[in-house]
Amino acid sequence: MEKLQTAKPVIRFPEFTDHWNNTKLSELLKEAKKRNTDLKYSKDEVLSVSGEMGIVNQIEHLGRSYAGVSVHQYHIVEVGDIVYTKSPLKANPYGIIKQNKKKAGIVSTLYAVYNVKEENAHGEFIEHYFSLDENTNRYLRPLVKKGAKNDMKISNAYVLHDKIFVPSVAEQKKITLFLNILEKKIEQLKQKKRLLEEYKKGIMQKIFSQELRFKDDNGKDFPKWINKKLSERASFFSGGTPLTTKKEFYDGNIPFIKSGEINKNKTEQFISEEALKSSSSKMVKKGDLLYALYGATSGEVSISKINGAINQAVLCITSEIFNKVYLLNYLQFQKVAIVEKYIQGGQGNLSADIVKKLTIPFPSFQEQGKIAAFLATIDDKISRTQAQIENTQAYKKGLLQKMFV
Repeated sequence: MEKLQTAKPVIRFPEFTDHWNNTKLSELLKEAKKRNTDLKYSKDEVLSVSGEMGIVNQIEHLGRSYAGVSVHQYHIVEVGDIVYTKSPLKANPYGIIKQNKKKAGIVSTLYAVYNVKEENAHGEFIEHYFSLDENTNRYLRPLVKKGAKNDMKISNAYVLHDKIFVPSVAEQKKITLFLNILEKKIEQLKQKKRLLEEYKKGIMQKIFSQELRFKDDNGKDFPKWINKKLSERASFFSGGTPLTTKKEFYDGNIPFIKSGEINKNKTEQFISEEALKSSSSKMVKKGDLLYALYGATSGEVSISKINGAINQAVLCITSEIFNKVYLLNYLQFQKVAIVEKYIQGGQGNLSADIVKKLTIPFPSFQEQGKIAAFLATIDDKISRTQAQIENTQAYKKGLLQKMFV
Protein backbone atom coordinates (compact mmCIF):
# COMPACT_ATOMS: atom_id res chain seq x y z
CA MET A 1 0.00 0.00 0.00
CA GLU A 2 1.47 3.32 -1.09
CA LYS A 3 2.08 5.87 1.63
CA LEU A 4 0.22 9.19 1.59
CA GLN A 5 2.32 11.96 0.06
CA THR A 6 0.41 14.83 1.66
CA ALA A 7 -1.53 15.28 4.89
CA LYS A 8 -2.83 17.87 7.35
CA PRO A 9 -2.49 18.02 11.15
CA VAL A 10 -5.52 18.06 13.47
CA ILE A 11 -4.54 21.43 14.97
CA ARG A 12 -2.84 24.24 13.08
CA PHE A 13 -2.69 28.01 12.84
CA PRO A 14 -5.52 29.41 10.67
CA GLU A 15 -3.26 31.34 8.29
CA PHE A 16 -1.80 28.06 7.00
CA THR A 17 -3.95 25.85 4.77
CA ASP A 18 -1.52 23.99 2.48
CA HIS A 19 -0.99 20.28 2.86
CA TRP A 20 2.14 18.96 4.56
CA ASN A 21 4.45 17.05 2.21
CA ASN A 22 5.92 13.63 2.94
CA THR A 23 9.57 14.64 2.65
CA LYS A 24 12.76 12.61 2.76
CA LEU A 25 14.88 13.62 5.74
CA SER A 26 17.84 14.06 3.37
CA GLU A 27 15.98 17.06 1.91
CA LEU A 28 15.87 18.64 5.35
CA LEU A 29 19.28 17.65 6.73
CA LYS A 30 22.73 16.88 5.35
CA GLU A 31 25.51 14.94 6.99
CA ALA A 32 28.09 17.18 8.66
CA LYS A 33 31.62 16.20 7.71
CA LYS A 34 33.74 18.46 9.91
CA ARG A 35 36.16 16.65 12.21
CA ASN A 36 38.26 18.00 15.06
CA THR A 37 41.50 17.29 13.18
CA ASP A 38 43.17 20.57 14.18
CA LEU A 39 42.19 19.96 17.84
CA LYS A 40 40.26 23.22 17.96
CA TYR A 41 38.12 21.63 20.67
CA SER A 42 39.56 19.89 23.75
CA LYS A 43 38.23 17.12 25.98
CA ASP A 44 36.62 19.86 28.08
CA GLU A 45 34.27 20.55 25.15
CA VAL A 46 33.01 17.02 24.54
CA LEU A 47 29.21 16.85 24.34
CA SER A 48 26.69 14.14 25.19
CA VAL A 49 23.04 13.70 24.25
CA SER A 50 20.54 13.42 27.10
CA GLY A 51 16.93 12.36 26.61
CA GLU A 52 15.72 14.99 29.08
CA MET A 53 18.36 17.74 28.84
CA GLY A 54 19.18 17.57 25.14
CA ILE A 55 22.78 18.17 24.05
CA VAL A 56 24.94 18.98 27.06
CA ASN A 57 28.60 19.40 27.96
CA GLN A 58 29.83 16.13 29.48
CA ILE A 59 31.78 17.74 32.32
CA GLU A 60 28.99 20.16 33.26
CA HIS A 61 26.28 17.50 33.11
CA LEU A 62 28.08 14.28 34.13
CA GLY A 63 30.91 15.67 36.24
CA ARG A 64 33.71 14.40 34.00
CA SER A 65 34.73 13.84 30.39
CA TYR A 66 34.37 10.35 28.95
CA ALA A 67 36.46 11.14 25.88
CA GLY A 68 38.96 8.66 24.50
CA VAL A 69 42.71 9.12 24.41
CA SER A 70 42.45 11.35 21.34
CA VAL A 71 39.60 13.59 20.17
CA HIS A 72 41.07 14.59 16.80
CA GLN A 73 38.57 12.41 14.86
CA TYR A 74 35.54 13.56 16.87
CA HIS A 75 32.70 15.25 14.97
CA ILE A 76 32.35 19.02 15.37
CA VAL A 77 28.85 20.07 16.43
CA GLU A 78 27.92 23.67 15.69
CA VAL A 79 25.02 25.50 17.34
CA GLY A 80 21.88 24.50 15.42
CA ASP A 81 23.20 21.13 14.25
CA ILE A 82 21.11 17.99 14.71
CA VAL A 83 22.70 15.01 16.49
CA TYR A 84 21.58 11.39 16.44
CA THR A 85 22.89 9.17 19.21
CA LYS A 86 23.11 5.48 18.36
CA SER A 87 22.51 4.36 21.93
CA PRO A 88 19.28 2.71 23.10
CA LEU A 89 17.21 4.26 25.87
CA LYS A 90 14.27 2.64 27.63
CA ALA A 91 11.69 4.76 25.79
CA ASN A 92 13.81 5.02 22.62
CA PRO A 93 15.35 1.64 21.75
CA TYR A 94 16.70 3.01 18.44
CA GLY A 95 18.31 6.16 19.87
CA ILE A 96 17.31 9.81 20.05
CA ILE A 97 17.59 12.90 17.84
CA LYS A 98 18.30 16.34 19.36
CA GLN A 99 19.38 19.82 18.28
CA ASN A 100 22.43 21.58 19.74
CA LYS A 101 21.03 24.81 21.21
CA LYS A 102 23.82 25.88 23.56
CA LYS A 103 27.41 26.06 22.33
CA ALA A 104 29.64 24.35 19.81
CA GLY A 105 31.66 21.31 20.80
CA ILE A 106 32.55 17.80 19.70
CA VAL A 107 31.02 14.34 19.91
CA SER A 108 32.51 10.90 19.48
CA THR A 109 32.19 8.99 16.23
CA LEU A 110 29.37 6.95 17.81
CA TYR A 111 27.14 9.95 17.08
CA ALA A 112 25.90 11.22 13.72
CA VAL A 113 25.85 14.99 13.12
CA TYR A 114 23.73 16.84 10.55
CA ASN A 115 23.46 20.41 9.30
CA VAL A 116 19.99 21.82 8.72
CA LYS A 117 19.07 22.74 5.14
CA GLU A 118 17.51 26.06 6.12
CA GLU A 119 15.80 26.56 2.78
CA ASN A 120 13.61 23.52 3.57
CA ALA A 121 13.68 23.10 7.34
CA HIS A 122 13.78 24.85 10.69
CA GLY A 123 16.09 22.99 13.09
CA GLU A 124 13.94 23.44 16.19
CA PHE A 125 10.93 22.08 14.30
CA ILE A 126 12.93 18.92 13.56
CA GLU A 127 13.78 18.54 17.26
CA HIS A 128 10.17 19.14 18.33
CA TYR A 129 9.04 16.49 15.85
CA PHE A 130 11.47 13.93 17.26
CA SER A 131 10.76 14.91 20.87
CA LEU A 132 7.74 12.61 20.65
CA ASP A 133 8.95 9.09 21.40
CA GLU A 134 6.42 7.59 19.00
CA ASN A 135 7.73 9.76 16.13
CA THR A 136 11.36 8.88 16.85
CA ASN A 137 10.68 5.16 17.21
CA ARG A 138 8.37 4.99 14.19
CA TYR A 139 10.95 6.73 12.01
CA LEU A 140 14.06 4.82 13.16
CA ARG A 141 12.59 1.33 13.63
CA PRO A 142 12.59 0.37 9.90
CA LEU A 143 16.08 1.79 9.38
CA VAL A 144 18.08 0.48 12.33
CA LYS A 145 19.52 -3.02 12.52
CA LYS A 146 20.67 -4.05 16.00
CA GLY A 147 23.87 -5.99 16.60
CA ALA A 148 24.54 -8.77 19.10
CA LYS A 149 25.53 -6.19 21.74
CA ASN A 150 22.38 -4.11 21.13
CA ASP A 151 24.48 -1.59 19.16
CA MET A 152 23.00 0.29 16.20
CA LYS A 153 23.87 -0.97 12.73
CA ILE A 154 23.11 2.07 10.59
CA SER A 155 25.28 4.44 8.59
CA ASN A 156 25.06 8.17 9.19
CA ALA A 157 23.81 8.70 5.64
CA TYR A 158 21.13 6.00 5.89
CA VAL A 159 19.57 7.77 8.89
CA LEU A 160 18.27 10.33 6.37
CA HIS A 161 16.74 7.68 4.11
CA ASP A 162 13.10 7.75 5.28
CA LYS A 163 10.39 10.44 5.20
CA ILE A 164 8.44 12.66 7.58
CA PHE A 165 5.56 15.07 6.93
CA VAL A 166 6.62 18.72 7.03
CA PRO A 167 4.88 22.04 6.25
CA SER A 168 6.40 25.18 4.79
CA VAL A 169 9.35 26.73 6.63
CA ALA A 170 7.09 29.61 7.69
CA GLU A 171 4.64 27.22 9.37
CA GLN A 172 7.52 25.26 10.92
CA LYS A 173 8.77 28.48 12.53
CA LYS A 174 5.29 29.44 13.78
CA ILE A 175 4.82 26.02 15.39
CA THR A 176 8.29 26.23 16.93
CA LEU A 177 7.63 29.69 18.38
CA PHE A 178 4.44 28.45 20.05
CA LEU A 179 6.02 25.27 21.45
CA ASN A 180 9.04 27.22 22.72
CA ILE A 181 6.69 29.33 24.86
CA LEU A 182 5.46 26.12 26.50
CA GLU A 183 9.04 24.88 26.93
CA LYS A 184 9.98 28.16 28.62
CA LYS A 185 7.03 27.74 31.00
CA ILE A 186 8.16 24.20 31.83
CA GLU A 187 11.74 25.36 32.43
CA GLN A 188 10.51 28.16 34.70
CA LEU A 189 8.55 25.63 36.75
CA LYS A 190 11.58 23.34 36.94
CA GLN A 191 13.69 26.26 38.14
CA LYS A 192 11.04 27.08 40.76
CA LYS A 193 11.18 23.47 41.96
CA ARG A 194 14.99 23.53 42.11
CA LEU A 195 14.91 26.73 44.19
CA LEU A 196 12.35 25.24 46.59
CA GLU A 197 14.51 22.12 46.98
CA GLU A 198 17.59 24.26 47.67
CA TYR A 199 15.61 26.31 50.17
CA LYS A 200 14.53 23.13 51.96
CA LYS A 201 18.14 21.89 52.11
CA GLY A 202 19.22 25.18 53.66
CA ILE A 203 16.40 25.11 56.19
CA MET A 204 17.16 21.50 57.15
CA GLN A 205 20.80 22.42 57.67
CA LYS A 206 19.71 25.09 60.16
CA ILE A 207 17.14 22.85 61.86
CA PHE A 208 19.31 19.77 62.30
CA SER A 209 22.32 21.83 63.43
CA GLN A 210 19.90 23.41 65.94
CA GLU A 211 20.73 26.88 64.66
CA LEU A 212 16.98 27.20 64.11
CA ARG A 213 14.77 26.09 67.02
CA PHE A 214 11.01 26.12 67.44
CA LYS A 215 8.98 27.36 70.41
CA ASP A 216 6.06 25.62 72.07
CA ASP A 217 2.50 26.98 71.84
CA ASN A 218 3.19 29.22 74.84
CA GLY A 219 6.29 30.70 73.24
CA LYS A 220 8.66 28.78 75.53
CA ASP A 221 11.77 26.81 74.57
CA PHE A 222 11.50 23.09 74.02
CA PRO A 223 13.82 20.75 75.99
CA LYS A 224 17.34 19.94 74.73
CA TRP A 225 17.67 17.37 71.98
CA ILE A 226 18.83 13.86 72.91
CA ASN A 227 21.11 11.71 70.71
CA LYS A 228 19.95 8.11 70.54
CA LYS A 229 20.79 5.10 68.41
CA LEU A 230 17.83 4.42 66.15
CA SER A 231 17.53 0.89 67.60
CA GLU A 232 16.64 2.47 70.96
CA ARG A 233 13.58 4.18 69.50
CA ALA A 234 12.36 1.92 66.70
CA SER A 235 11.57 -1.59 65.51
CA PHE A 236 12.69 -2.94 62.15
CA PHE A 237 11.92 -5.65 59.62
CA SER A 238 12.80 -6.37 56.02
CA GLY A 239 11.34 -8.82 53.54
CA GLY A 240 12.41 -11.38 50.99
CA THR A 241 11.86 -12.52 47.42
CA PRO A 242 9.53 -15.41 46.53
CA LEU A 243 11.00 -18.08 44.25
CA THR A 244 11.31 -16.53 40.79
CA THR A 245 11.08 -19.98 39.19
CA LYS A 246 7.44 -20.24 40.26
CA LYS A 247 5.53 -18.09 37.80
CA GLU A 248 2.30 -18.50 39.75
CA PHE A 249 3.93 -16.59 42.64
CA TYR A 250 4.04 -13.50 40.41
CA ASP A 251 0.46 -13.70 39.23
CA GLY A 252 -1.28 -12.20 42.26
CA ASN A 253 -2.60 -8.79 43.30
CA ILE A 254 -0.21 -7.85 46.14
CA PRO A 255 2.15 -5.02 45.07
CA PHE A 256 5.76 -6.21 45.42
CA ILE A 257 7.77 -3.18 46.56
CA LYS A 258 11.46 -3.16 45.61
CA SER A 259 14.08 -0.65 46.77
CA GLY A 260 13.59 1.52 43.69
CA GLU A 261 9.84 1.72 44.28
CA ILE A 262 9.57 2.84 47.91
CA ASN A 263 8.32 6.31 46.92
CA LYS A 264 5.96 5.16 44.15
CA ASN A 265 2.24 4.52 44.16
CA LYS A 266 2.50 1.43 41.95
CA THR A 267 4.90 -1.44 41.38
CA GLU A 268 6.08 -3.39 38.35
CA GLN A 269 5.44 -6.78 39.94
CA PHE A 270 2.61 -8.30 41.97
CA ILE A 271 2.80 -11.45 44.05
CA SER A 272 0.17 -13.91 45.27
CA GLU A 273 -0.93 -14.77 48.80
CA GLU A 274 0.79 -18.13 48.36
CA ALA A 275 4.05 -16.37 47.44
CA LEU A 276 3.79 -14.26 50.57
CA LYS A 277 3.24 -17.33 52.78
CA SER A 278 6.01 -19.33 51.09
CA SER A 279 8.73 -16.66 51.40
CA SER A 280 10.20 -14.19 53.86
CA SER A 281 8.51 -11.28 52.07
CA LYS A 282 6.55 -9.16 54.55
CA MET A 283 3.61 -6.79 54.29
CA VAL A 284 3.85 -3.04 54.91
CA LYS A 285 1.03 -0.54 55.17
CA LYS A 286 0.45 2.79 53.49
CA GLY A 287 2.15 5.33 55.78
CA ASP A 288 4.99 3.03 56.92
CA LEU A 289 8.55 4.39 56.79
CA LEU A 290 10.63 2.49 54.20
CA TYR A 291 14.42 2.60 53.79
CA ALA A 292 16.28 1.34 50.70
CA LEU A 293 19.24 -0.79 51.81
CA TYR A 294 20.90 -1.50 48.48
CA GLY A 295 20.56 -1.09 44.76
CA ALA A 296 20.72 2.14 42.79
CA THR A 297 18.50 3.88 45.37
CA SER A 298 20.50 2.78 48.43
CA GLY A 299 20.04 5.24 51.30
CA GLU A 300 16.75 6.66 50.06
CA VAL A 301 13.85 6.81 52.48
CA SER A 302 10.13 7.33 51.92
CA ILE A 303 6.73 6.95 53.48
CA SER A 304 4.94 4.16 51.64
CA LYS A 305 2.10 5.32 49.42
CA ILE A 306 0.56 1.83 49.20
CA ASN A 307 -0.04 -1.42 51.04
CA GLY A 308 2.29 -4.08 49.70
CA ALA A 309 5.01 -6.67 50.31
CA ILE A 310 8.70 -5.77 50.57
CA ASN A 311 11.81 -7.66 49.55
CA GLN A 312 15.14 -8.00 51.34
CA ALA A 313 16.45 -4.68 49.97
CA VAL A 314 13.80 -2.68 51.83
CA LEU A 315 13.78 -2.01 55.58
CA CYS A 316 10.59 -0.96 57.36
CA ILE A 317 11.12 1.28 60.41
CA THR A 318 8.26 1.50 62.93
CA SER A 319 7.76 3.25 66.26
CA GLU A 320 5.12 4.98 68.34
CA ILE A 321 7.59 7.30 70.10
CA PHE A 322 8.88 9.46 67.24
CA ASN A 323 7.32 11.45 64.43
CA LYS A 324 7.98 9.49 61.22
CA VAL A 325 7.98 12.65 59.06
CA TYR A 326 10.70 14.11 61.30
CA LEU A 327 12.82 10.95 60.93
CA LEU A 328 12.11 10.83 57.20
CA ASN A 329 13.51 14.32 56.75
CA TYR A 330 16.52 13.69 58.97
CA LEU A 331 17.46 10.53 57.07
CA GLN A 332 16.95 12.32 53.73
CA PHE A 333 19.19 15.13 54.98
CA GLN A 334 21.89 12.63 56.03
CA LYS A 335 21.66 10.40 52.94
CA VAL A 336 24.86 11.60 51.25
CA ALA A 337 26.89 11.29 54.47
CA ILE A 338 25.52 7.79 55.17
CA VAL A 339 26.18 6.57 51.62
CA GLU A 340 29.70 8.03 51.58
CA LYS A 341 30.57 6.46 54.94
CA TYR A 342 29.17 2.98 54.47
CA ILE A 343 28.94 2.32 50.73
CA GLN A 344 31.71 4.38 49.18
CA GLY A 345 33.73 3.75 52.35
CA GLY A 346 33.99 0.06 51.54
CA GLN A 347 30.95 -1.65 53.07
CA GLY A 348 29.45 -2.28 49.62
CA ASN A 349 25.87 -1.75 50.72
CA LEU A 350 23.77 -0.78 53.69
CA SER A 351 22.28 -3.28 56.12
CA ALA A 352 19.68 -3.31 58.85
CA ASP A 353 22.48 -3.41 61.44
CA ILE A 354 24.03 -0.23 60.03
CA VAL A 355 20.69 1.60 60.07
CA LYS A 356 19.93 0.44 63.61
CA LYS A 357 23.25 1.87 64.83
CA LEU A 358 22.72 5.30 63.28
CA THR A 359 22.80 8.05 65.90
CA ILE A 360 19.75 10.31 65.55
CA PRO A 361 19.22 13.67 67.32
CA PHE A 362 15.73 13.53 68.81
CA PRO A 363 13.94 16.71 69.90
CA SER A 364 10.89 16.36 72.13
CA PHE A 365 7.94 14.70 70.42
CA GLN A 366 6.14 18.06 70.28
CA GLU A 367 9.09 19.81 68.60
CA GLN A 368 9.43 16.91 66.15
CA GLY A 369 5.82 17.59 65.18
CA LYS A 370 6.47 21.29 64.59
CA ILE A 371 9.57 20.51 62.50
CA ALA A 372 7.67 17.89 60.50
CA ALA A 373 4.74 20.23 59.85
CA PHE A 374 7.03 23.08 58.77
CA LEU A 375 9.00 20.90 56.34
CA ALA A 376 5.76 19.35 55.06
CA THR A 377 4.58 22.79 53.91
CA ILE A 378 7.72 23.09 51.77
CA ASP A 379 7.25 19.54 50.45
CA ASP A 380 3.67 20.44 49.54
CA LYS A 381 4.88 23.41 47.47
CA ILE A 382 7.46 21.18 45.77
CA SER A 383 4.79 18.54 45.03
CA ARG A 384 2.38 21.11 43.63
CA THR A 385 5.12 22.55 41.42
CA GLN A 386 5.99 19.05 40.18
CA ALA A 387 2.31 18.48 39.37
CA GLN A 388 2.30 21.73 37.37
CA ILE A 389 5.39 20.54 35.47
CA GLU A 390 3.77 17.19 34.66
CA ASN A 391 0.47 18.78 33.64
CA THR A 392 2.22 21.28 31.35
CA GLN A 393 4.36 18.51 29.84
CA ALA A 394 1.24 16.41 29.23
CA TYR A 395 -0.49 19.42 27.63
CA LYS A 396 2.52 19.98 25.40
CA LYS A 397 2.66 16.30 24.42
CA GLY A 398 -1.03 16.36 23.54
CA LEU A 399 -0.47 19.39 21.33
CA LEU A 400 2.56 17.79 19.68
CA GLN A 401 0.48 14.76 18.78
CA LYS A 402 -2.14 16.96 17.13
CA MET A 403 0.12 19.65 15.62
CA PHE A 404 2.31 17.13 13.77
CA VAL A 405 1.38 14.55 11.16
